[in-house]
Amino acid sequence: MSGKIKIIRGDITEMDCDAIVNAANSSLLGGGGVDGAIHRAAGPELLEACSHLNGCPAGKAKITPGFRLKAKFVIHAVGPVWHGGSNNEEELLSSCYRESLLLAVASGCTTVAFPNISTGVYRFPKTEAAKIAIREVSRFLGSDNTLKDVFFVCFDTENLDIYKELCNPPT
Repeated sequence: MSGKIKIIRGDITEMDCDAIVNAANSSLLGGGGVDGAIHRAAGPELLEACSHLNGCPAGKAKITPGFRLKAKFVIHAVGPVWHGGSNNEEELLSSCYRESLLLAVASGCTTVAFPNISTGVYRFPKTEAAKIAIREVSRFLGSDNTLKDVFFVCFDTENLDIYKELCNPPT
């Protein structure tokens, strides 16, 4: 595995990397949480660009320029709403990470930052979501040498602690 997973607490809109991933809704036209913060930080050009993408279904991702962000690109990944785990939520979330990583590599990125997709208003259990994220990113890094660093950017200490525990379990 050539790429490294890095876990940090911070604001994804401040990340100085090739691409940041937006936990978007299916309209791609902005919303609350991470989505709203990214749209505000990127400026009105992001909304304009997203308005031409015709939305995006859960489990998929689309890419735009980063506009006023430090990141060159924003990858808009639409995670699933949690309905108890019996509506293909795990596969849809896994697909979000795979699709985002493929878009990043196809766009020439070597660094990408992820938020905690689907764990806010979409109510995906945080530990389960983190396990999926780490698994998918680790698998990708094990089979592709393009990415140098993949960041999991946690806005709160709860998610930060979950990711750190999963990546560095006690021995």
